[in-house]
Amino acid sequence: MINEDSKTSVRRYKRWLAALMLCLLAAAAIGIGSAPAADAAPNKGGGKGDSGGSTDLLGNDVSWPQCGKALPDSPAFAIVGVTGGLANNTNPCLSVQLAWAEEETLMDATGQPNVALYVNTANAGHAGSWWPDSNVYPEDVDDPDSVVVDNPYGECSGAEDAACAYMYGWAKAYDDANSRGISNPEDYLWWLDVETENSWSTDKVANAADLEGMTDYFESIGADVGIYSTNFQWGQIVGQVSADSSLAGLPSWLAGARTANGAKNNCSAAPLTPGGYVSVTQFVSRGFDYDYSCI
Repeated sequence: MINEDSKTSVRRYKRWLAALMLCLLAAAAIGIGSAPAADAAPNKGGGKGDSGGSTDLLGNDVSWPQCGKALPDSPAFAIVGVTGGLANNTNPCLSVQLAWAEEETLMDATGQPNVALYVNTANAGHAGSWWPDSNVYPEDVDDPDSVVVDNPYGECSGAEDAACAYMYGWAKAYDDANSRGISNPEDYLWWLDVETENSWSTDKVANAADLEGMTDYFESIGADVGIYSTNFQWGQIVGQVSADSSLAGLPSWLAGARTANGAKNNCSAAPLTPGGYVSVTQFVSRGFDYDYSCI
């Protein structure tokens, strides 16, 4: 049998236990002692509150998926998509996003250009909406801008081979520079976005020729060129290129990291082409792409 003093002690213990449980629940609700969420927005100003613990300034890249969205404030640098997911179309928000990049980026905050551009790439062959059948572009011989392209792979005659892939890449770069609203294309660094989700040939030599055509056109107007991909995707699409390829020595922009620190660590990864170097790495947080400068 429990006496009255014992009953009082039990009641006091139950009240104390209930109060303790309420305190623990309140602490859990406000996150006391818990780890930060994995997708917390990075602190681009250099504080320690970002998802990876980085203390470095971060850039952003934006394109058609961010159309209509509020864009990040004051990125250290910006990379804007010129095309709209395919190699033969235009980002519908290009002018708006270019204006944002010009106005919001911090001046000379990193070794990167304040504003750079990127374009989707592909080698779809006859399955695409257009395929070249000569070394002349634009194809209208009466067009004063038409030129006979010096094609290192020989004469394009409409086949799905390296010669026509080179012409396709050259023509897409020409269109990107001249038909999408870029007023001074020679002033930008152009990143070639190389991903397996776009259409590619099973012929890796032809795929490399396509990207060489793009590179050669951009460099012919005085622009700089880099390659965006992952080492895995690059290996699936292009593989090894020779040291005398125009792709050799280009800077790499590597995707695939999940945090700012992961992106920073990827600066020590192998570049995509021989003689190249990793210039930028990327990670994703809360629907936006963030970029870490490795230079």
